[in-house]
Amino acid sequence: MSGNQNYINHVALVLDASSSMSHLSRKVVEVADQQIAYLARRSRELDQETRVTVYVFADQVECVIYDKDVLRMPSLKQLYRVGGMTALLAAALKSQRELAQTAQLYGDHSFLTFVLTDGQENASHRCPDAPARNPRELVDAVAEMIETQEANWTLAVLVPDQMGKREAMQCGFPKDNIAIWDATSTQGLEEAGLVIQQATEKFMVGRTRGIRGSRAVFTMGAEAVNKDTIEAAGLTPVNPAEYQLIPVARDAAIRDWVIESGHTYRTGGAFYQLSKSEKIQARKQIAVLEKKTDRVYTGPEARALLGLPDVEVRVKPDHNDDFTIFVQSTSVNRKLVTNTRLLLMR
Repeated sequence: MSGNQNYINHVALVLDASSSMSHLSRKVVEVADQQIAYLARRSRELDQETRVTVYVFADQVECVIYDKDVLRMPSLKQLYRVGGMTALLAAALKSQRELAQTAQLYGDHSFLTFVLTDGQENASHRCPDAPARNPRELVDAVAEMIETQEANWTLAVLVPDQMGKREAMQCGFPKDNIAIWDATSTQGLEEAGLVIQQATEKFMVGRTRGIRGSRAVFTMGAEAVNKDTIEAAGLTPVNPAEYQLIPVARDAAIRDWVIESGHTYRTGGAFYQLSKSEKIQARKQIAVLEKKTDRVYTGPEARALLGLPDVEVRVKPDHNDDFTIFVQSTSVNRKLVTNTRLLLMR
């Protein structure tokens, strides 16, 4: 693909509008509108064209906005109405089938769809948009569709519980494209909105590095880091005279260990090795260590490299053979884990 081709993103929201969503209906509109505003901002910043499609589904599946420029999107206030059952499989099939008819002439096109549901499939067999009446055949149809999607397609789903996750996996959704959200509260829906935003950020930053689709859109962290992505993010290594790596020989509070190792503790100057899944605040700095060379990369580009948006996010320390993630500590009591390392900035 020649370098002057536009990046064109086709982002679709497929929203459950069954009766059980009624206690969240105002919040759905708010979260979707926030997502669209965020997409508009990032499209401008990254110079990518983004077109948005919105489907709502209950007993039937309805496309309420089709492939519209994100900079010209209306609020969903007038377009999202709840009532009815949950034709989840029909919604997945119809949205992907119709989006596949979008012209992909000129430009580097990529399709990203988020399906959000608070319940189990229970109405597709009666839905006029479904290609089959038998529930088993419907599951097979979705699995076959996902299996045969082109490399520039990403289809992700947010489900309310483990049972929903199992069902989504039976339908062929890649397991790292399935997230569980708390469908009982507006706060749960707000958090789901952040998860979608995080995944979108990772997708859009990935686009600038030539990644066209993902089967791990909800995993954040080390698996996104490699030599090419470091280069593409414009990261330059920190001068080795400006940091030190200290082995952690026992569980200890971060300040105690720095002092015990013969150094001066300075708030914000010590980074701990990410060893378990945890929330990382927007203001926290990230450092990435190349294991082979002990080179360290830091700065806002390091956050971008991991696909971290500028909001609080949960990050997993996904195992990566070549790189280790370090997180800035602003607490003197942060517990260090034995057999990890501590990164001390001078």
